[in-house]
Amino acid sequence: MPKVFFSYCHADEALRDQLEKQLAMLKRQGVIETWHDRRIGAGQEIDSVIDEHINSDEIILLLVSPDFIASDYCYNVEMARALERHNAKEAIVIPVILRACDWHHAPFGKLLATPQDGKPVTLWPDRDEAFLQVAKEVRKAAARWQGSPSSQEPVVAQPKVQAAVLATQLSPSDPRSSNLRMAKNFTQRDKDQFQVESFEYIARYFENSLKELEARNPGYEGIFRRIDANRFFATIYKDGRDVARATIFTGGQTFGRGIHYRQGESLDSNSYNESLLVEADDQSLYLTSLGIASYGRQTQKLSQEGAAEILWEIVIAPLQQGR
Repeated sequence: MPKVFFSYCHADEALRDQLEKQLAMLKRQGVIETWHDRRIGAGQEIDSVIDEHINSDEIILLLVSPDFIASDYCYNVEMARALERHNAKEAIVIPVILRACDWHHAPFGKLLATPQDGKPVTLWPDRDEAFLQVAKEVRKAAARWQGSPSSQEPVVAQPKVQAAVLATQLSPSDPRSSNLRMAKNFTQRDKDQFQVESFEYIARYFENSLKELEARNPGYEGIFRRIDANRFFATIYKDGRDVARATIFTGGQTFGRGIHYRQGESLDSNSYNESLLVEADDQSLYLTSLGIASYGRQTQKLSQEGAAEILWEIVIAPLQQGR
């Protein structure tokens, strides 16, 4: 059974945990085992235990993010050794793009990354779908490894004295579970703050997207206009003619909670064409879409990036389809 090693930066620990949950079925079926540095026991030497796994585990997941690339240890030690073993066909290395970063020019940029097309996990409307794609690639890699000649080579027996020494040096003295997360309770204050932060993120997302749309497409002009703390307009012109107008607002007398999209420019807060609501599970806050204008897609557990992309798609899709 191949072992899967997570090479990651601790800033991405929450995303690593979500990925490991998606790999649960593979572990239940005995397809893989997983390991990461949070399984190091008290009293163990951290570097030597990590070295043991980076030099022996058969599948290595590079959980790529700006923090991963900025980490000297992740980049110069773990990633470098992983690629050495990959090139020697001693392991299979899979880049998993967690967050947007300039990874194509990295040494692992030549490898096929996951999720599909190397689209960062945090940019997917549904992160579960993104991590499911990663899990499927890990399953394929495990199958390839099981069928590879190197995985079928007999293990050479070591002298008993040497084996005893190795056991003393490498075996965990205090094994423990990595499943240590407890349920969290989110107050209405937490949810309201998350809604404010999400609205601000969506506003920046639209402003930057309109600028980039204009820069990439001759004849198009994008205008972002902030009305107040709770509302902005987004307008797209083609050859001077307005082809899309949208209002994004939060709050209002009728719809006090949520972030709402309305076609056209309006100061009215009593109706909308799409709405994003703040929800929570036992671990995190997230957004959900009602699926009214987003082509019937009622998507669960949206990140801020995913939620912003759903609203942007409502605006841009008709232009892309020539409507």
